[in-house]
Amino acid sequence: QVRLVESGGGLVQAGGSLRLSCAASGRTLRMLFMGWFRQAPGKEREFVASISWTTGTTYYADSVKGRFTVSRDNAKNTVYLQLNSLKPEDTAVYYCAAGRVRGVVPMTPHVYDDWGQGTQVTVSS
Repeated sequence: QVRLVESGGGLVQAGGSLRLSCAASGRTLRMLFMGWFRQAPGKEREFVASISWTTGTTYYADSVKGRFTVSRDNAKNTVYLQLNSLKPEDTAVYYCAAGRVRGVVPMTPHVYDDWGQGTQVTVSS
């Protein structure tokens, strides 16, 4: 099992930026990819971005392409999500997740095995 702890959320005005971090501990050697999801009140959890732990290949939701950037630091077992040009509709709890199944596209919640507790991002208009 991998333990994930997110940080970096907060309140920001529209057009502003935030950087989320997700530190992994435990059985991190089994991780193949890590992802970010978000869930707004009354809505389903949705994919935001993910990154391969080995190759660095990245995936993004269309709604965040060009504004958000996912990156990793293997030495620190940490994945980051840089959020730029934030919009009020980006307001949600952001969750970090880790997966260890091969041969999947890491863009859906069901391929992830471990989840963090979430961090709130609020964008005011």
